[in-house]
Amino acid sequence: MAESLTIARPYAEAAFGLACEANTLPSWSEALARLAVVADTEVARELVGNPKLSVEQVADLIADAAGQLSAEQQRFVRVLAENERLAILPEIAEVFETLRNSHEGVLDAQISSAYPLTDQQVADIVATLSERHGRKVKATVRVEPELIGGVSIRIGDQVLDASVRGKLAQMASAMKV
Repeated sequence: MAESLTIARPYAEAAFGLACEANTLPSWSEALARLAVVADTEVARELVGNPKLSVEQVADLIADAAGQLSAEQQRFVRVLAENERLAILPEIAEVFETLRNSHEGVLDAQISSAYPLTDQQVADIVATLSERHGRKVKATVRVEPELIGGVSIRIGDQVLDASVRGKLAQMASAMKV
C-alpha cells in the first residue's frame, strides 16, 4: 500500500494541478472517484492485463465505464494506461482528495458507528468537530457492528474512540496492570 501511494502521488499531484488551473476541483474529484471504483473491479483488472487489447482500448473502456469525463480527464486515463498505472487509480483518488482538502482547508473525518446514524446525529458530530478544530469538516460515515455501540472518529492520525469496544479494551488493559 505504501508503495502504491508513493507511485500514485505524482499522478494525483498532476491531476490536482490541472484541476486547480482549470478551477475544476469538484469535477476531478467526482471523476477520480468513479474511475477508482471502475479500476477496482475484477473486470477492469482482467482488461488491464489482457494482451489482446491495446493500451488505447483499455483506456477507452475504463473511461467509458466511469461515465462522463472531460477531454483532459480522458487524456489522464490514457497516460495512466500507457504507464501501466490504472490499477492505482484508487490511491490516486485518495491522494487527490487529501490535496483538495488541504487546499480548501477542510478536515476529512471518518466516523465509524456500530449502528446507522441519522442525518441529525452526523450533523451534530460534524458541527462539534468543526468547532473544536476551527475548520470545515467533511465526514464519511461507516457502520461497523463490531464496535458494539458508540462511535469512533478518525481525523488524520488522530482517533477519538467513544465505542463500547474501545471502552472494553481500555478496561481489559487496566485490569492487566
